[in-house]
Amino acid sequence: MIVIGLTGSIGMGKTTTAALFAEAGAKIYDADAEVRGLYAPGGAAVAPIEAAFPGATHDGAVDRTLLSQRVLSDPAALARLNAIVWPLMRGARATFFDLAKEGKAPFVVLDIPLLLESGGERGLDAVVVASAPAATQRERVLARQGMTEAKFDAILAAQMSDAEKRAKADFVVDTGQGIEHARRQVAGILSVLRERAETGH
Repeated sequence: MIVIGLTGSIGMGKTTTAALFAEAGAKIYDADAEVRGLYAPGGAAVAPIEAAFPGATHDGAVDRTLLSQRVLSDPAALARLNAIVWPLMRGARATFFDLAKEGKAPFVVLDIPLLLESGGERGLDAVVVASAPAATQRERVLARQGMTEAKFDAILAAQMSDAEKRAKADFVVDTGQGIEHARRQVAGILSVLRERAETGH
């Protein structure tokens, strides 16, 4: 089973790229979806986050807007949050791998926004970064409901730069030239990784 890490800065097309990998037969671990479950009513992260950030929950769930206001421009607060969330996610990831192995999945993709920031690339067969021109990224993100220039800039400041991510990647998927172009890139990546696995190179 070939294990691929997929990441990319906000607005770079990572979600679309993950969907293309799924379309090609890969099993996808969606870290964002896992976090949504942890933050939902009854989620395992709700109580510890309320303890660490009083007032950041509402009606038994984490209020992501309030929480982001507390941590986005505060590296120490963000580190406290990650120390709560990341250990909870490891268990879910282990279950995902067990199911993928049982199903004999040829490829699995770990779709993780902060893959490189967290050192999560260790032990993977390949790292793929979704990327697009900065102007395209900004246009995509500012079109989102509730997004502002200030919030976007704060998010960028908290993430590793796109240039750094591309430098650390084994493969880059350019999402700025349309879906078909990205689809061909994904197919090419899987072909290369399949050949490497078969030949041992």
